[in-house]
Amino acid sequence: MSQDLKAELKDRTDTIEEAFEFMMAYAAQGRDQEDPSEGGGIRSWLAKAAAALEDFYQLAQDQAKSTGSIEVEEWTEFLEILKTDAARAQALIAFAQSQPSLSSELIDNLNGTNHIRTILTDIFLLDSAFEAHDRT
Repeated sequence: MSQDLKAELKDRTDTIEEAFEFMMAYAAQGRDQEDPSEGGGIRSWLAKAAAALEDFYQLAQDQAKSTGSIEVEEWTEFLEILKTDAARAQALIAFAQSQPSLSSELIDNLNGTNHIRTILTDIFLLDSAFEAHDRT
């Protein structure tokens, strides 16, 4: 497996996970609106998550192809699901970002959507699958 692809996928996965953790903490703060003086605040984390999801599917497919023990055809359906789920999560993030103010309630509702939870689960499943192939 290409180390560059592996590192890029890990970086993106970590970014998505960290963004979700920040979103969970933000949701628990009970804010009516975000603090515009926080340059690294919620909007920054939403942007990072959206950027990490951009072409995530393609990166995962490229890594699968570079792994000698993976028959990519066996992964095709899962990778298509990953592509769709990433696009849906990105759309929800973009929708949240388009709001004039981001309250804790809005972010809590974003966190609670099936699409955000699904992309996280997809990513965990993908990571576990790659780890299984690393052990062989």
